[in-house]
Amino acid sequence: MNQAPITVYGIANCDTVKKARAYLAEQKINYLFHDFKRQGVPIALMDTCLAHIAWELLLNRKGTTWRKLDASVQAAVVDAASAKAVMLAEPSAIKRPVIAWHDGRITVGFKNSF
Repeated sequence: MNQAPITVYGIANCDTVKKARAYLAEQKINYLFHDFKRQGVPIALMDTCLAHIAWELLLNRKGTTWRKLDASVQAAVVDAASAKAVMLAEPSAIKRPVIAWHDGRITVGFKNSF
């Protein structure tokens, strides 16, 4: 396995995260896993993501969590700050996986990462 691990952020029971972790294992790529549900969402990660990735790509508006949010909460998400507040309060609203690569890149989603 590689010396410098990458970090995969997500939720353990998410099918897309499972797919990404299986792919990394098949490729013998060393990684650390950070579970948003068990370990929380690091604010520093959110800040880094939002500095490099449009909030519209990071916020999963197609998922069940988003659809279950009150319409007033959904309507209040108009910029990176309001999206960040929702994602910190509802980690399942973050598109997954978020991958921090050893070269400093951050990618979101399986298709965008591999």
